[in-house]
Amino acid sequence: MAHDFLTTYLNDHLAGSQMALEILDLLHGLDDSAVWQEMKREIDADRQELEHLIRTMNSTPSAVRRAVAWMVEKFAELKMRVDDPSTDAVLRRLELMEALALGIDGKHALWTALQTASQMTPELQSLDYGKLIARAEAQRGVIEVRRLQAAAVALGDAARSRSGGAID
Repeated sequence: MAHDFLTTYLNDHLAGSQMALEILDLLHGLDDSAVWQEMKREIDADRQELEHLIRTMNSTPSAVRRAVAWMVEKFAELKMRVDDPSTDAVLRRLELMEALALGIDGKHALWTALQTASQMTPELQSLDYGKLIARAEAQRGVIEVRRLQAAAVALGDAARSRSGGAID
């Protein structure tokens, strides 16, 4: 039973990593920054660690969960395009960054949970959790700076336009 829970948990996070990679492609399309490409490389490396761990558990990555994650990301992208169809996409950029930030927070939670569980589960002892946790924290820091900049643009402009130039 615990093995089934672990496999489900790992596959859920693997699906989340797929969504993060899709979001990074969207962000790169809106803002051709090398930061998004580097983060994509790092998240892909994290995804590979998860796939390796799933195989270590004598399981396979779930194609169904991966497909569902892809569909959820496409629906979210559609929602964001409807909410902000503008060419500058200031709200869309903010919402994509927030979705990515939430995913990175989830990944941080994954690594810390696995680190704790590895004390009782030898199969989980193959990863360098310190490195993975530090990478998630660094990614979150990079996103936070950009997220707050995007919030100032998206929400600051919106507040000024509604109030005739003065921010409420």
